[in-house]
Amino acid sequence: MKKILGGLLLAFVFAVPQTYAGLVPTERERVKALIERPEVAQQMEKMGIPAKEALARVDAMTDEEVRSLAGRLDALPAGGQISSQTLLLICLLIILLLLI
Repeated sequence: MKKILGGLLLAFVFAVPQTYAGLVPTERERVKALIERPEVAQQMEKMGIPAKEALARVDAMTDEEVRSLAGRLDALPAGGQISSQTLLLICLLIILLLLI
């Protein structure tokens, strides 16, 4: 009986899927990764916002503000290249959210 229970317990342990939370980036990490992209950093520099300052502002945002910004970024169309107008819109959204 003990062998059967031990075998069932062992089978259960191996059957439970393992999760790795470190592999899924958080919204904050995704927004920061966007700011660190060279083309976004360049556009922000043109608007007078250094990338390091923008990253510090993202760190100062609440989780709800970061979720809202990440949701807006997710709503943008996927593609190989972002137009300059879309990039400008993203930068403006980031600035507006950072100033709130």
